[in-house]
Amino acid sequence: MTTRRSTPSERFDRNVQRRSAQVLKQRVLEQQRTEFEKALAWAAEQDAIERAAALIVSARRRYLIGHGKSLSYASMLAVDLSAGLSGVHLVDGASARPLDVLSDIRQGDLLIAVSMSRYRRETVDVASAYVRRGGDLVLITDADDTPLSSHATAGIVIGAESASYANSPTSVVLALHLLATLTIASSKGAGRRLRDRDDLAAELGLYTEDTEET
Repeated sequence: MTTRRSTPSERFDRNVQRRSAQVLKQRVLEQQRTEFEKALAWAAEQDAIERAAALIVSARRRYLIGHGKSLSYASMLAVDLSAGLSGVHLVDGASARPLDVLSDIRQGDLLIAVSMSRYRRETVDVASAYVRRGGDLVLITDADDTPLSSHATAGIVIGAESASYANSPTSVVLALHLLATLTIASSKGAGRRLRDRDDLAAELGLYTEDTEET
């Protein structure tokens, strides 16, 4: 059984309400410092990120899914991965829909699910169905007993404690940054793809820093 996690309103009552801005700022900063140090130690000691990166780089097509705040994390990872890999698709309900993904699972495909407390049902249902249909799952989550933990081929479990009403993004962003970096570093064609994208960005004038001043 999945342990019940606190809600944003409960964390607001416990951590935020009736505290001065100065006290609250110090509490959040101290907690974030502790959380980041724990995340660094965890990443140095564990090989979960390396295992996940190996699965991602060897996949033929990579789908990323998340809902609510987790969608933002999935989107960020999708952007970083697509810079050096082809076949990266964000399952956002528009450009890639869950029904389309589930009905077209092929050998070599991989689903990467970001599922943080309180574990949105849409992500759990789609990822569970993906595994039942023979697909592999990389899970990025915040506890060992989440609804998708038993379904994952590889899992990255990240702490997300917070002194605020919102769960902390610090450790999540660190893990996603490491995951993208190790994945792209292992991809044989990543360097060429990154150079091609740089050339195209300059050709299209996408960034102000690529525009010559007159």
